Amino acid sequence: MKLIIATIKPFKLEEVREALTSIGVRGMMVTEIKGFGSQSGHTEIYRGAEYAVNFVPKIKLEIAVEDAMADQVVETVSKTARTGKIGDGKIFVLDLQQAVRVRTGETDADAL
Repeated sequence: MKLIIATIKPFKLEEVREALTSIGVRGMMVTEIKGFGSQSGHTEIYRGAEYAVNFVPKIKLEIAVEDAMADQVVETVSKTARTGKIGDGKIFVLDLQQAVRVRTGETDADAL
């Protein structure tokens, strides 16, 4: 099993969710986060004063899938979330040692 962690722009969330659902992803966790990468934040003007925005709003997706589906999920998120502009996000793929469905006690692939 793999745990895919992706950061994307907030306005892309619904489009990415629909694309993942269409390829068979049955669930994901979504968190609103703030961070920075290559863009290192930016400056904005508010009521005539310029100020630095050091952390940019992002959405973090956590998706647990079977090994066979991981590449397809990465490709789908990458394609769907891409705007071609700086700050599109990152995708990380980690090995997932164990999964347990709390309600039923099912484990590993059955718990996904």
